[in-house]
Amino acid sequence: MAQISTNEFKAGIRVIVEGQPYTIVSNEFVKPGKGQSFNRVRIKHLLTGRTIEKTFKSGDKLELAEVVDTKMRLLYKDQNGIVFMDDVTFEQHIVPLEVVKDVDQWLMDDLVYEVIFYNGEPVVIEPPTFMEMIVVETDPGDRGNTASGRVLKPAVTNSGAKIQIPIFVEQGEKIKVDTRTGEYVSRIQ
Repeated sequence: MAQISTNEFKAGIRVIVEGQPYTIVSNEFVKPGKGQSFNRVRIKHLLTGRTIEKTFKSGDKLELAEVVDTKMRLLYKDQNGIVFMDDVTFEQHIVPLEVVKDVDQWLMDDLVYEVIFYNGEPVVIEPPTFMEMIVVETDPGDRGNTASGRVLKPAVTNSGAKIQIPIFVEQGEKIKVDTRTGEYVSRIQ
């Protein structure tokens, strides 16, 4: 298998640490006044999503993880899982519900998602960074209640996501949402 040295560490690279797949979140090169230089690396476990910090001596090598990123379209949900299809090969994969539990609120039919496979099994579903959604449930906004600055109210989108939106956004409007933070970005005309 291919290996990577500490001087090639970059955010987003997927490596094997202690037999487990991780994604490098950040890498900091540290050269103390005395002693050998090292890299302080924050890594996120690909299967559990837990982030830890590890140090590696300068010149250490790690094995690259055999990870395949594929853009796939969500076809439908059923009791066995969620069915995704590769738009190029038309190959379909059923992703178990436990894999999508943390992104379930962003799943909508006929959208393209990033599906990450490790050892031939889907392990992570990444939604698009920004998604267009329709507000299906929210309270009417109070007119004139803007003295305290940006006033937000709870809302539910057509995918089931619960987010905070400005008071001027009404039910039935189309909005843009950042899926990384779950925050309202803008209205869409």
